[in-house]
Amino acid sequence: MTQPARRFGRYDVTILHDGVFEAPIEVLTHAAGEAARQAALMQWGQPTLRIPVKCFLLRDADGLVLVDAGTGTSWGDAYGHARAALAALGIARDEIGRILITHLHGDHALGLFDGDRPYFPKARVLVPQADLSFFSDEAKRAETPDNRRGGFAIAATLQRLYDGRVEAVSGLQEILPGIDRVPLPGHTHGQSGYLVRDAARSLLLWGDALHLETLQASDPDIGLVYDLDGATAVRSRRDILNRASREGWLVSGGHIEGFRTVGRRGDGFMLSAA
Repeated sequence: MTQPARRFGRYDVTILHDGVFEAPIEVLTHAAGEAARQAALMQWGQPTLRIPVKCFLLRDADGLVLVDAGTGTSWGDAYGHARAALAALGIARDEIGRILITHLHGDHALGLFDGDRPYFPKARVLVPQADLSFFSDEAKRAETPDNRRGGFAIAATLQRLYDGRVEAVSGLQEILPGIDRVPLPGHTHGQSGYLVRDAARSLLLWGDALHLETLQASDPDIGLVYDLDGATAVRSRRDILNRASREGWLVSGGHIEGFRTVGRRGDGFMLSAA
């Protein structure tokens, strides 16, 4: 399933739906402690979280770029629909020239793999340096809780299957014409957003800066247990919401429906359809 493409700068941007992630409400966290967490649970009012999983196709005169790659077949039939969406658009896997990974979690990077082969045989994969370094360090693996170790296997498989075609990115830099990297650490150490520049209104694809657009926009102190560094994730979330509001950017991400504007609302923010 796709949504109609929108033009930002030199790129036509299409949102690709990959699936819906479900998790128990207990994965919710709050920087202010247990009382604030319980208030957030009551506000949500449901026993599970249903979180859409998205990735993005960017098209310009030079070719095709993906931002994230979905899950592929790794998480079962409820996921991996981004591949069918590409096929429905008439796009073959060998037409993808660049893939920009926001961070090395399964719902963003497992779609790079086709069993023991690269799913995108001609693509170069751009990955945040901090994620590649962390998830390639066996000492860090031993220190990381079991439920947060998936990135280590992904990093190893990526470097093996895409040998010679993995490029580490860091800092504030233009990584492709008209696209800047925006560091958003916390969820992972290297999580990155990608800003598609437009003279009128730029678009920020912010990875997992937010998983729950309504709840976390109104209270950015809400996080999930999947954050490697919860305190840093809260700071990144507050900072990027404030910056997107101030700059007038449109935003979307791995778990956002459609394109959104960001506005202030009391001590928090509000995302609105754009």
